Amino acid sequence: MTPQELRTFCLSFNEAVEDFPFSPEFSVFKVLGKLFALTRLDARPLTVNLKCDPDDAVRLRGEHEGLIIPGYHMNKRHWNTVTADGELPDQLVRELIEDSYDLVVAGLPKAERLRLDRP
Repeated sequence: MTPQELRTFCLSFNEAVEDFPFSPEFSVFKVLGKLFALTRLDARPLTVNLKCDPDDAVRLRGEHEGLIIPGYHMNKRHWNTVTADGELPDQLVRELIEDSYDLVVAGLPKAERLRLDRP
């Protein structure tokens, strides 16, 4: 996955925006103000921090040792750092990004979740 493909995919979700609250180098993708992906698009290898169900996080780290690790500078129980430079299948990376978005949306108040469901 290229940096532009990563950015485009993250922004494809309903109400997703890119923000730079830490520095211009770090892209933070949010839905209704809540973080679901964090990356430095010019980093090599390209990595992205993604929210993950705690049980799935541990399983994924075991299945993809070295490519999916506990979230760098994040809550290690709920976040993984995923290497998105092509060693993992792009489809898996897209699924993990979508799962992160869905987990964040599930934690939003009901009124905001309903707002996201509208076309």
